[in-house]
Parts: sequence; C-alpha cells; structure tokens
Amino acid sequence: MNVIGYVLVSTQGQAKDGYSLSYQQDEICSYCQERGWNLLHIFTDEGISGAKIDEEALEVDRMGFQCLLTAIAVQDVNAVVVLNTSRLWRSDIVKVLVHREFKKYGVDVRSIEQPTYSIYKKDPSDFLINGLMELLDAYQRLEISMKLSRGRNKKAQQGGYAGGRAAFGYKAKKGQKAIEINLDEVAAVQRVFELKELFPDWSLSELAYQMNDDGFTTQQGKKFTKVQIKRILDRRPLYEGTYLYGGIEANGLHQAII
Repeated sequence: MNVIGYVLVSTQGQAKDGYSLSYQQDEICSYCQERGWNLLHIFTDEGISGAKIDEEALEVDRMGFQCLLTAIAVQDVNAVVVLNTSRLWRSDIVKVLVHREFKKYGVDVRSIEQPTYSIYKKDPSDFLINGLMELLDAYQRLEISMKLSRGRNKKAQQGGYAGGRAAFGYKAKKGQKAIEINLDEVAAVQRVFELKELFPDWSLSELAYQMNDDGFTTQQGKKFTKVQIKRILDRRPLYEGTYLYGGIEANGLHQAII
C-alpha cells in the first residue's frame, strides 16, 4: 500500500502535546515499516495552526499540506498517515475541507493514535460532514458565478463584449474586447431599418414578407418571421452603437450598423 506521511507542529500544539517534528516523523516511519507499507514521502508544516484556512479561497492554508494534495493528485496513494487526526485538522471547517480533498482521490486517513479511524467509516457525524461539504461546494459555485457576473458587468459598463450570444448582424469571439460586424448579416439588418423608415405603417408580418422577397435569410438560413423582425427593431440602440447587457447601457466599443 502506498502512503504519504504528514506532520504538523504548531507552537501551541508542540508545547501542549509534546508532538515534536522528529517524534512524529519517527512514529510514522516505524508504523509504516511494521505494516510493510510503502512510505513515499513525509510532508511537514512547522509553526502553523491546524485551524488556519484561506478564507477567500476556502482551502487549508498550509504549504506542506498543499504539497501533499498535489502529490495525491498525481500519484497512486492509498492513505495519509498521521500521528493523530489533530495534525490534519483542529476545527470542523478544516475537517470538512480535508475530507473533501481526500475523497476526490479516494485517499483515506491512517491515524497511529486512532487505529480504527477512517474518513469512509459510517458514523453519525458523517451526516454533518457530508452536509457541510455539499453546502461548501454550493457556496463556492455561487461565489464563482458572482465573480464572473461582476467581471461581465464591468466589461459591459466599459462598452465591451461581456459574453453571451451576439445579436444578429454581429459576431463574438472569445477573448475579444468587443463584438464585431458579421459581413454576412449586416445588409439584412440595414434593410430592416430601411424598410421600416420607408413604410412606417407596415406590420411586422409585412416587413418579414418583404425581407424574404428580397432574398434575405435569418442566422439559421431560414425565412424571416415577425418575431425575428421585432427582435431586430427592438435592438436599435445596439445597432446605433450602444452596448446593452442586462440592465446596463454604455457607449459601445463595437462598430454601429445603422
């Protein structure tokens, strides 16, 4: 069985428990040797609290532990060996984070001082841990969504391309600051507004009929209907150079069509 050792010594923990760095390392080596386990490496964190987390990223804020996570992600590891689970976590939130990361890669915890412990062992506290992990995942998805939304809104306020499908007459490419004119569709847009100006009393159906009679087609290569005509007419500010995104209106970086 391939295992990785982990040692944590905080100033407070070392004074209180006597878990020195060398003592934990020696215990882990002996424990693995007695069981014939293949100890790949021992990662250490010294002078750091077992409850420390990066609140913004919601992850355990320890360099040695982060290196451990990288190792189990790229290597075939069955378990992480510690002297006591308190070396991995000292708070419920850190416990949730550790469980979540280890379960991603099917890695268990082997505790020398708690020989029956397993993160996969069914226990009433599992309901709490699993529930907290689900809430944590949902929170992070929401936070990512909000950050993306703020970024899009900022782009829109500057008149740039904030994402989404480009309006008929334009095209959008990933990484571009602004939408650009679609040469295959621009004439159709201009013709709709030309007909509306020439025949202001025409209905949407009459405008669509004339567009089809003129040989224009929609984005999908189909005939125009009154729905497509209305959508184009409703976007007049965009075609005149105003960028619209949600409730945001700004002077667009894109080229006006009409």
